Amino acid sequence: MIEIIPAIDLIDGRCVRLSQGSFQKKTVYPADPVDMAVWFMDKGFRRLHMVDLDGAGEGRMKNLHVLEKAASKTSLVIDYGGGIKSVQDVMLLIDHGASMVCIGSMAVASPPEFEKVLESTGSDRVILASDIKDGTIAVSGWKEDSGIDPAGFLRENIAKGVKTVMCTDVSRDGMFTGPAAELYRSLKKEFPETAIIASGGVSSAGDIEILEGIGLEGVVVGKAFYENRINTEELKKYLH
Repeated sequence: MIEIIPAIDLIDGRCVRLSQGSFQKKTVYPADPVDMAVWFMDKGFRRLHMVDLDGAGEGRMKNLHVLEKAASKTSLVIDYGGGIKSVQDVMLLIDHGASMVCIGSMAVASPPEFEKVLESTGSDRVILASDIKDGTIAVSGWKEDSGIDPAGFLRENIAKGVKTVMCTDVSRDGMFTGPAAELYRSLKKEFPETAIIASGGVSSAGDIEILEGIGLEGVVVGKAFYENRINTEELKKYLH
């Protein structure tokens, strides 16, 4: 059964959601991020995807205090991404309560350092972020086009030991247009042994069922919760 992974995106320690990755299309929510993490746990979710948008944009992690509080007040398995540049950063995140790290830009900009992360932490604690914008891998908070082919990017890193990939179609993120089902279907066909987590565009429980039918291991849901597009009652069969 597919796992639903709620998302908390952070700017200045506050819950936000972007549309298509644009900081100019930002919605700030009144909910405290730690309170949201507790709410997700109480509803039966086991995982949490936490994104440091400040860190992604500036190249250094800036919301560790939120991670630490959320980890101390919940039993959620938290994966954290944004601004991770080194093995030392990864160790700092683990010290602050992250169970897993989600890394994209480092794998593009510094493959040797990314390999060190895989070796030092073990691949079970690493999620490779494959953020696709206009057909290529986007980096630095989706602001830069790497020019790298997504399939080749995955192939290369799976060969290095990556077991889990989070793939985001940036054009759909925060837009409620439905997930990129054909993209995920093609990735799952090419990489059947890799755990693939979908992200972007989910607007209904029906979208989740489509992704489950493809055989994906997980799906990130963010804005649909904050905008009340999905009721947790609809998701009971996925919760624990």
